[in-house]
Amino acid sequence: LQSLDVANNQLRELPAALADCPRLKEANFRGNQLKDKRLEKMVNGCQTKAILEYLRAGGRGKGKAESAREEARKKKREKQQKKDGGDGEQDELEEANKLLLLVKVLHISENPAPLVVKASPGVKDVRPFIVCCVLKGVNLKPGNALKRFLSAQTKLHDDICEKRTAATIATHDLQLIKGPLLYDVQPPDELKITPLGRKEIGAKDLLRQLQLEAEEQRKQKKRQNVSGLHKYLQLLDGKDNYPCLVDAEGVVISFPPITNSEKTKIRKHTRDLFLEVTSDTSLQICKDVMDTLILKIAELNRLTLENKEDSGSDNESDALCGPVDLNPSQNVQPMNLPLVVEQVRVVDTDGNLKVLYPSKTDLTTVSSLLTVIR
Repeated sequence: LQSLDVANNQLRELPAALADCPRLKEANFRGNQLKDKRLEKMVNGCQTKAILEYLRAGGRGKGKAESAREEARKKKREKQQKKDGGDGEQDELEEANKLLLLVKVLHISENPAPLVVKASPGVKDVRPFIVCCVLKGVNLKPGNALKRFLSAQTKLHDDICEKRTAATIATHDLQLIKGPLLYDVQPPDELKITPLGRKEIGAKDLLRQLQLEAEEQRKQKKRQNVSGLHKYLQLLDGKDNYPCLVDAEGVVISFPPITNSEKTKIRKHTRDLFLEVTSDTSLQICKDVMDTLILKIAELNRLTLENKEDSGSDNESDALCGPVDLNPSQNVQPMNLPLVVEQVRVVDTDGNLKVLYPSKTDLTTVSSLLTVIR
């Protein structure tokens, strides 16, 4: 299918399967009263590619709660439209604008103390690719916000990261990190980490412990497959050295693709994140995963603000890993305050730049869903 014209019909929604049509270049959906008002706005002003990206990323997997909220907002708009007479179209346009996700990029030149990651030569033969950034202004305190955040990360690992075989995500509390950071490799007998929810242990012993747990899990549940960290043990088979991210104090804060450190674990009060994506496949995969991760966090942040949930307890144990300045000229409402993405450089041991994220060409894969202020 290369061209599709279903303009001026009575369609209420567009099937997500359209995103799986690789040759579809021209599509006309105008004149249909779509339930998704943001999508309706897009079909009137965006290219086909952007619409298909929206269907691929945002048109699938919506839970019952989200559908119910959309239905409630729709009824509220219809009620307001009847009340205001002919102003309904303007109300819908304003509602669509409110749904925009904002991210502001803080460039290295604007940051008085940018975080730097130095990559050692040894990673080239083990897990050569790493992309990092800082994300400020996240709100994880209300209700189930942290649980949703962790669940979203797990889903990304299963989907776009292809069960961590393509890439691995690590998220840290920025306030608990001592920079500069070193992306390095260490022998299994020497690498030590305090895994999430565990005591300090050597990497070799950790993998042996996880393997024993996996076998016990199989026996108890009488299943072929295992869950949790046990699924990723085979990704390190045959490696003479293991990859790790080390802080300025010499503490290993990340051991991809297995676990983060308890030292930098994210909790409900965390506001600023250090995000890390590593891969042994390609640099572009790291960037694509990071783009998607930032989009997902922005969506969750907006959802938290829209729900206006009560603040939960700070005693959060099941975790993985300040205020935002905004130019008043942007003239956005408090709900739309952007997250701030600070650029992070990865350099070699001589200080030569290997990768800067986000660069001018990054975050373009999610540009149809995310408004980036550069």
